Amino acid sequence: MNYHKPVLLEEAVQALGVSRGQQYIDATLGGGGHSAEIINLGGLILGIDSDRDAIDFVSQNQKAAIKSRQLVLVRGNFSQIDQIAKENGFDKVSGILFDLGVSSHQIDDASRGFSYLKSGPLDMRMDQGLGVKAADLVNGLGRNELFELFKNYGEEPFARKIADFIASARNSEPITTTQELVDLLARSYGFNNINEFAKAKSSQRVFQALRIAVNDELENLKIALPKALDLLESGGRLISLTFHSLEDRIVKQAFLEFESEGKGRILTKKPILPSLKEITENKRSKGAKLRVIEKI
Repeated sequence: MNYHKPVLLEEAVQALGVSRGQQYIDATLGGGGHSAEIINLGGLILGIDSDRDAIDFVSQNQKAAIKSRQLVLVRGNFSQIDQIAKENGFDKVSGILFDLGVSSHQIDDASRGFSYLKSGPLDMRMDQGLGVKAADLVNGLGRNELFELFKNYGEEPFARKIADFIASARNSEPITTTQELVDLLARSYGFNNINEFAKAKSSQRVFQALRIAVNDELENLKIALPKALDLLESGGRLISLTFHSLEDRIVKQAFLEFESEGKGRILTKKPILPSLKEITENKRSKGAKLRVIEKI
């Protein structure tokens, strides 16, 4: 089973500068691809993920590393990275990686509700224990709240029209599946004679907005970055992999603030991007940006 193909794997691990016996934190474990490479180079890893599926998958596929204590797994949100690290003996580490966004597994599993290309329940919770699902937002928020959500988190140019369409449609019956939402969005855009893929693809911004809101992704990232920097030893590196402008903007601003405060030195004046070869082999790598800061 290919849970998730890590993006910019070689570049991210190289940027960490892994040394044998040193401790690192993978704050977004996913399928464990980045962690496995760090372990191969002799690093000790604390792997954190809020998704039970990710923890279960890596538990089954990295048994030797777990047994030898090269890999410690914790299910939790990276906004609590300081507490999780200290509870597991990772008080000062040589590097921390944030690989943000959605894993291939989450997208490909229709039952998780992340994909606009597959019909499933309108869920989108990365942590299956969260109380609010995407359907709750779609059916419960007011018109103006929906408009603000799609405008701010999806950067959707037709946010007002889409909010009006949803508010009207749900009066007849609740919107409960991804396919229902995709069809509704296609009507709000005025699409008629276009193929199913193009119709679904046009839903990308709204799906992004809902996912960010359900998982409180941007706020958690703002909370986590300063905590991560504090956990680094002098010369330790903080690596971020972002996949859309909203999260990249947060990382870029945080790194600039760390540098201006004399806490870190940015090593990537311009972000590292995937090669054309990687984008061809893994289309989900398109749009990825890797940024690195070294703690002073």
